[in-house]
Amino acid sequence: MPQTTADQPAVTQETTTGRADGAPRRLIARIRRSRRVWWLALLVGVCAVTAQWVLMTPPLYFDPYYVWLAARDWPDIPLGVFPFDEVPHQVTRIGLVLPARLVQDVLGPGQAAYFVIAALGGIAFFVGTYLVVRALFGDVAGLLSAGILLVHPFFTMTNPFGHEITWSTGVMLPDMPGAGLFAIGMAALVVASRREGRVQTKFLLAAGLLLGCSFLVREFLAFLFLAIPAYLALLRIPWRRNVTVGAPMALVLAFNFVHNQIVWGNPLAGLISAAEHGGESRDYVTRGLAARSFLRAMHDWNPLGTIFVAALVLTIVGFAVTRDRRLALVLVWFFTLAVPLTIFSGVLDPHSISLRAWLQRYWFGVLPALLAGGFGSLILMFRMIPDGLVARLRLRTIAVPAVAVVLGGAYVWAAVTAVPELPRDKAWNQLRIYLGKHQDTKLICADRRLAQTLTFYTRDMWGKPIWHGEIRDFPHYVPQLPLDALKGPMLYTHWRGQESQIAGGWRPDPAKGWRLMWRSSDGVLQLWNPPPGATG
Repeated sequence: MPQTTADQPAVTQETTTGRADGAPRRLIARIRRSRRVWWLALLVGVCAVTAQWVLMTPPLYFDPYYVWLAARDWPDIPLGVFPFDEVPHQVTRIGLVLPARLVQDVLGPGQAAYFVIAALGGIAFFVGTYLVVRALFGDVAGLLSAGILLVHPFFTMTNPFGHEITWSTGVMLPDMPGAGLFAIGMAALVVASRREGRVQTKFLLAAGLLLGCSFLVREFLAFLFLAIPAYLALLRIPWRRNVTVGAPMALVLAFNFVHNQIVWGNPLAGLISAAEHGGESRDYVTRGLAARSFLRAMHDWNPLGTIFVAALVLTIVGFAVTRDRRLALVLVWFFTLAVPLTIFSGVLDPHSISLRAWLQRYWFGVLPALLAGGFGSLILMFRMIPDGLVARLRLRTIAVPAVAVVLGGAYVWAAVTAVPELPRDKAWNQLRIYLGKHQDTKLICADRRLAQTLTFYTRDMWGKPIWHGEIRDFPHYVPQLPLDALKGPMLYTHWRGQESQIAGGWRPDPAKGWRLMWRSSDGVLQLWNPPPGATG
């Protein structure tokens, strides 16, 4: 399909056949394109859900769990009571909390509802990537971009009970849905630049609504709003249309203020909690390390992350060569977020960290832009090669397809083999079955991370309790096990990924009287009885 560029309007049928004959043909062509977009977007969405099903990350602890609890208790979220005395910034993200509450009301407070919310976030992100790249550079580039992300280790290695790099696919966090909503909003802006009149107005209003909602999910995406006038200028949308985009964004912000006043008693509660979030980092931070946050996030966790750095370099080179406005749009998109992310990750003050930009998921908001820039640069520079040379070297028929297949196959192989194992939630489901058959077990002790995930597996998929005992937790960072943790069976795992071990590396020792009650078939989870003297 020929793509309209921001620099050169498309040649329509009207120029060759006249207005009367051209208008119906343009309408038919537009309908066909719209149907294709819907079907391909549906395909990407199905692939996103399938990928989450294959990974099947169990409901994780800390931030996702706090959002889950906030959704369950909304609007009566008990601030001042653990855990909401320490983490109010998570529960003020109503773009995540309110949908989670709705799904819980429909499906029940169980694992199924958690899966659906995580899946919706994944669909938004991967479909948003396809739509925005497709709007800029066509369906092939859009599908390839979504495919690259679907199998990338950043989005497959998410399970700390196996080998975790980041929390992404299958996890109820704001990064993927926020980035996805923003990408879909940007796609609407690009499409609006090719429409006129009421149709353009509808796309601009939709863009404003989507961009505004992305803020309700991930607040620091508001940095990207600063460049909205530049986006419109690069897309050659009239300046006055900033009002059209801004109107629904203002309504979303007003809704946020009203909600916060009713629920929290302060219309600025979300902004205040986001501004106050941060402080001294547990990680070693210097200004130099903070300045290299993007490179560290893309390279240090997994070598395949360097493809995004390569995409950025390719975009810069492509813009320098072609001066295409779409590549300029991509660069503005990237740097508008990259600069504040880097500054607030320790460049200003390494002892007061607001954003941990060395984590990959903080950059999800610009990954669609980088892939659009990378593929767009390749497409535009390829078009600059003389047709005679293209035909003589058979670039379209043999060379380029062959290189694409080789590089694509090598990437997929590297991405898939980077995943050492997929434990899924097999061990947790086996524990659920065990607990359902052992109602005589009245108490389980566990470190707080395991305890929070365990709450999902004392219920069935729909949230109906199947075990009625007590879960007693303790912080995993204590130097030694507290006495209360020795009053009943202990749930234990050897933590993988970046997680620290329980109590500085403690593990149950049969030589000291610990007796194994149960273990999962893959050895991920174990249940141990403490020494008799410890419980006496």
